[in-house]
Amino acid sequence: MARPEKVAAVEQITEILGSAKSVFIADFQGLNVEQMSALRTKCREDSVKLVVVKNKLARIAARNAGRDEMESHFRGPSAIAFTYEDPSAPARVISAFAKDTDKPAIKVSLFEGNFYGPDKIKIIAALPSRDVLISKMLWGLNSPIQGLAGTLSGLLGKLVRTLDAVRESKA
Repeated sequence: MARPEKVAAVEQITEILGSAKSVFIADFQGLNVEQMSALRTKCREDSVKLVVVKNKLARIAARNAGRDEMESHFRGPSAIAFTYEDPSAPARVISAFAKDTDKPAIKVSLFEGNFYGPDKIKIIAALPSRDVLISKMLWGLNSPIQGLAGTLSGLLGKLVRTLDAVRESKA
């Protein structure tokens, strides 16, 4: 008979794998307590949750969530970094943290419902956040209108200066 804590842990991991926008499985072996605390703090700042999981429970949860391709990656010390907001945030946080310490290493990711290996992590980490993408799109949409307004303003200014010059020459 399964203990209630383990059943709850499996349900939590199943829910994460089923509904999070992105899930990254990382190997945190070699990080000391201070480094792990610093990583957790950085994750919290960027709305990323980091959960250390038991591999056996995580494999069961992966099976329950229909994510069989992730099951084989729960070997060794494993942590799940996930978010319900900005899908590329976990990759950015872990990659930035790993620049200094070379740890943690991302084993595999589930990004927007698609399964990616560690070779695609740099590409995902380079993606701008949703807010940045929206602001770039709005800037792109606003740019032609600003150009038109500037052109019309310049033409009206020339007309006013020309009329003023004609008025002065007749006076």
